[in-house]
Amino acid sequence: MEMQLSIASKTFSYILDYLGIDSVWDGIRIILDVGIVTYLFYRLFNFLKDSRAMQLIKGIIIIFAVAILASLLRLTTISYALNIVLEILPLLIALIFLPELRRALEGLGNKPLASLFNRASEKNKALSSAIDETVNAAFVMGEERVGALIVFERETNLTEIANTGTAMDAKVSAQLLRLLFIPNTPLHDGAVIIRGDRVLAAASILPLSENRSISKDLGTRHRAGIGISERTDCVSVIVSEETGAVSVAQDGNITLNVSKNTLRSVLRDSLMKKEKVHQQSEKALRESNAPRSSKNSNKKKGEKK
Repeated sequence: MEMQLSIASKTFSYILDYLGIDSVWDGIRIILDVGIVTYLFYRLFNFLKDSRAMQLIKGIIIIFAVAILASLLRLTTISYALNIVLEILPLLIALIFLPELRRALEGLGNKPLASLFNRASEKNKALSSAIDETVNAAFVMGEERVGALIVFERETNLTEIANTGTAMDAKVSAQLLRLLFIPNTPLHDGAVIIRGDRVLAAASILPLSENRSISKDLGTRHRAGIGISERTDCVSVIVSEETGAVSVAQDGNITLNVSKNTLRSVLRDSLMKKEKVHQQSEKALRESNAPRSSKNSNKKKGEKK
């Protein structure tokens, strides 16, 4: 036992000496240093992941891999050519992404310092706006008897589903959603996929639910909304073309004919971080379910489409 403690003590002392930690402040300094670098890389990745820069990064990685392979195989000509490319690569990157760099620096200068460390609050504000716009659009389309199917992405990535439709990248607004679901237009059929506060795709094809307990009164649009909620953790908002009723599906269950406040509460509870109102959402659902069942066995008539 004493030998094990001695070995552990020597190992720990070696690590401290290697890292140059002689005091508590040195430990705090290293943690702070690593934390800042990690945060910067995280923000950089989030900035680049949905942009064309990711394709460039993949190309750079390939160039580095080929350069290393050529060096190992002693391919002199290829190594010489790739070394020239790598020398001028930083300048090429700066020139190619000059507009993006300028926009990023301008955004950094326009934002308060506190906002850099309060990203969740910013996302919640954007999500809150997107939710309000969606709720308003859904009930206006319900009054107009315009069918709609809107899917909010959560943790499960819906890129594969979005790829079945028409790619988009637009801020969520009531006007845009109503425009997308105008009857007899190319994007009317199918679902709109929303990621955060952005419309990711329109006219996307969703899998239908195979649950036999679902009421036969529910049409294809409702079954698609339930089906995607069975396979992923998304939240689906369905507007019936026949009755104008607005429904919400999650975890394979559907709540029919919800009120405006109920829909808003459910979406905020499911999508917004650090500002969840779970108890309010459950209360709203119970109030909505009081005159009618919210499960798949609901006998209320839906659309026949």
